[in-house]
Amino acid sequence: MLRAKNITFGYTEKKIFEEISMTIKTGSITTLIGPSGSGKTTLLRCLALLERPESGSIQIDKDMYSWPWPEEKEFILPYPKLTTVFQQLFLWPHMTLRENIMLPDRLSGRERKGARIQLAEMVEMFEMGDFINRYPNEVSLGQRQRVALARALILQPRYLLLDEITSSLDVEQVAKILDCLKHLRDKDIGIFIVTHLLGFARDAADQVAFLADGQLMEVGGPEILKHPKSKRLSRFLSIIEAAS
Repeated sequence: MLRAKNITFGYTEKKIFEEISMTIKTGSITTLIGPSGSGKTTLLRCLALLERPESGSIQIDKDMYSWPWPEEKEFILPYPKLTTVFQQLFLWPHMTLRENIMLPDRLSGRERKGARIQLAEMVEMFEMGDFINRYPNEVSLGQRQRVALARALILQPRYLLLDEITSSLDVEQVAKILDCLKHLRDKDIGIFIVTHLLGFARDAADQVAFLADGQLMEVGGPEILKHPKSKRLSRFLSIIEAAS
């Protein structure tokens, strides 16, 4: 499992969050919600070890990372065991979508025989057959989202961290992404999703976490979005409902 314990992160004297603890299990989906500016993406980047907390620890299966990190100790990212897809997607415009997906396998220096079989399976799962040989600027945002997911999966990670991957998608595209994520969960991948869509957070999640005011205010099953226990989550849900 991926487990964060008492991690704190901030810039100079400003703390973004303090002493956050949470667990992401394989074969499950955790969604993270909260107000804008509450540090959701920063927390994801810490879990992905792309940002280093000031204190606390992150355990990824048997690998332990603790802070402050000793200067003399080499810092090795747990890629591809853990991989991340950001809202910007970062697809190479001069490569076809097929080439984008296969790039991590090629850069690994292995070019596994099974990678092409795996690609064929993902083309079917993500319904990419009609556009897989096009370039990024020739397809829709929703199609690019699916390509970015496939590229993240080509090296078979155990943990997949996703930052607002449904932003700017229509309802039909969100539903397709949701189906894909549930399929990946059933393959025993641990998935962590930052999202501002409460319906998506509820429908996708085995576990929902609410981040606000530098703290995880509430963590539980999807039912907490209907029956919150904390006043802070209740107020947040009321504001969202009033604005919709």
